[in-house]
Amino acid sequence: MAGTALVVGSSGIVGSAAATHLLEQGWQVHGLARTPLSHQGVIPIAADLRDATALADALKPTKPDLVILATWIRGATEAENIRVNGAMVRNLLQAVRPARSVTHVALVTGLKHYLGPFESYGKGTLPQTPFRETQGRLDVENFYYAQEDELFAAAARDGFGWSVHRPHTIIGKAVGNAMNMGTTLATYAVLCRAQGRPFTFPGSPMQWTGLTDMTDSRLLAQHILWAATTPAARDQAFNVVNGDIFRWSWMWGRIAEWFAIEPAPFDGTIRPLEQQMADDGPIWRAIASRHGLAEPDLARLASPWHTDADLGRPIEVVTDMSKSRRLGFSAYQPTDDAFYDLFARLRADRLIP
Repeated sequence: MAGTALVVGSSGIVGSAAATHLLEQGWQVHGLARTPLSHQGVIPIAADLRDATALADALKPTKPDLVILATWIRGATEAENIRVNGAMVRNLLQAVRPARSVTHVALVTGLKHYLGPFESYGKGTLPQTPFRETQGRLDVENFYYAQEDELFAAAARDGFGWSVHRPHTIIGKAVGNAMNMGTTLATYAVLCRAQGRPFTFPGSPMQWTGLTDMTDSRLLAQHILWAATTPAARDQAFNVVNGDIFRWSWMWGRIAEWFAIEPAPFDGTIRPLEQQMADDGPIWRAIASRHGLAEPDLARLASPWHTDADLGRPIEVVTDMSKSRRLGFSAYQPTDDAFYDLFARLRADRLIP
């Protein structure tokens, strides 16, 4: 039965997809963000999770059944990430406590649970792939673990159910998002086409030849609601990916084909997008002016550093979803179609020409 949901991070890739899916399923949706974007049907709440007093005031009128937490803030160090993001979860769950309405809280994290935080990403002793939820935490500091611990403590105190969702490299639309491979690759392809530059894979030989997977934000939204409304999924952590696997040696050509460009041969050299796109801001601004695009600031569309982190990994990354399948979640999304759908939406919304 539909109820009232509070989507925290409603302007981001995950939050906007979750809000859309909940609305389609008949839920009343409140969307919280520091600067909420207009989203038809979503009741906006402007608040900063770091300000506990102002957050509590902003949420006083709201009595959500379901809370979805899909936001974080990146600090200069992992210690800072732990301090800030742990406090944000704690402040949020304290702020919704007086209403006594919450029955389920969904926390979205990711595969850094298995791969380690940015400071030690993909390094050291890592669990074997495919990653499974039964694999324990790494012996490193990780803000995902701090977020989980705040969630678990509040659930034990207040009696609500919880779920943790661990997607891998989310494909979806958002502007101003810190981790956005799909739009980053779209802008890179447009720049290559406009300037006649080679469309060069920026990552490692392992990512080029090894198996990997990804997560469509729309499928993740389905998974969140499924976990929140399936009794057997209560108090569980889940991996969530599209259900297919691929090699970038295949996907790179598929993306190039959509943009009507030729993929450059890969010679095994890592050529990070952060370097390739370092001077592209003015070029993008000229492209935006020429085509009447909605966002002339390349930095609000592309996140080369994050795409480089994913595509530069020296290990194969494959995610196991057997836990969700056994409990009845059967949604599936071909990843190349997820890219195509995103590119078409970006073009329709005048974010790429």
